[in-house]
Amino acid sequence: MTVPNIQLIAAAHEMADASARVIMPYFRSRLPIENKATGDRFDPVTAADKVSEEIIRSEIKARFPDHDILGEEFATHTSNSKAPARYRWVIDPIDGTRAFILGLPTWGTLIGIEDEGQPIIGLMNQPFTHERYWSDGSGAFYRDPDGTTKPLKTRNSSLATAQLSTTAPELFSAGAEQKAFAKVKSSVRAHRYGGDCYAYCLLAAGHIDIVIEAGLNSYDIVALIPIIEQAGGIITNWDGGPAAQGGRILACGDPIVHAQALEVITAAIN
Repeated sequence: MTVPNIQLIAAAHEMADASARVIMPYFRSRLPIENKATGDRFDPVTAADKVSEEIIRSEIKARFPDHDILGEEFATHTSNSKAPARYRWVIDPIDGTRAFILGLPTWGTLIGIEDEGQPIIGLMNQPFTHERYWSDGSGAFYRDPDGTTKPLKTRNSSLATAQLSTTAPELFSAGAEQKAFAKVKSSVRAHRYGGDCYAYCLLAAGHIDIVIEAGLNSYDIVALIPIIEQAGGIITNWDGGPAAQGGRILACGDPIVHAQALEVITAAIN
C-alpha cells in the first residue's frame, strides 16, 4: 500500500518532537554510560538513546503496523516474516552519542524511510539548538531556532578551496582508509573534526563542502541521503555506489568536487 510522502514526513516530525521531549532531560546531566563494545573499543549508549528509540518505534508500530524498522539500539522489527515490507524506517535515536555525553550540541536524532530499499524521506532533529533538517522528497528544508523554515541548497566549490569535515580520524582503519583520507584532506583548503550527523546537514545548507567517513551503519546515513540529494549534493560510497548500506561514505555539495575527490580516493587505495 502506497503511503503519501506528506503523511510520512508529518509522522516523522511528530516522532522527532516526541523523542526530543524524552531526550532533553538527559542532556548535560551526569547520566550512566554503558559500553556496547568489547575489548579496548568504546561504543557508548545511554538511557537517552534507548528511550528515544523506544518511543519512535512505538509510534511507527501504532501508525504503520505493516512497516519494518531498523534501529541502532534494538533488534530489527519485521512486520511480515515471509517478505520484507515495502517501507522500512531507519532510526538512530542519538547519532553522536560521544558528543551527547560530552555536552556538545553536534548530535541529532535521525529518522529515515526507505521505499523498497531507496531512501525517500529523511529528518535530523537537534532539540537543544531547536534546529531541524529534513526532506520530503520534493526538496530539502531547515527550520531555524526561531521556527522559520527555509530551503536548503548546497554550494559550488572546487576541491582546492573545499572545507572538509569528518567526525574523527579514528574512523579510518590503518592502511588504505587512512591513506585515502590523508590524500583527500591534503587536497582541500581546510578541515575540521567533529560533527557526526550535524556536519552532513551543514553540507546540505552550503556551509561545508565535503564529508568523508568510514565504518558507518545504515542507521547512521539513510536519513541524511534525501536531505543532501534534495539540496543539490551527492552522497555515495567510496566506489561511487549507493550509500544506504553505510560503510565508507563521501558526501559533497558539488558533483564536480565529488568526482574529483573520488579520483583521489581511488588513486590512494589502488
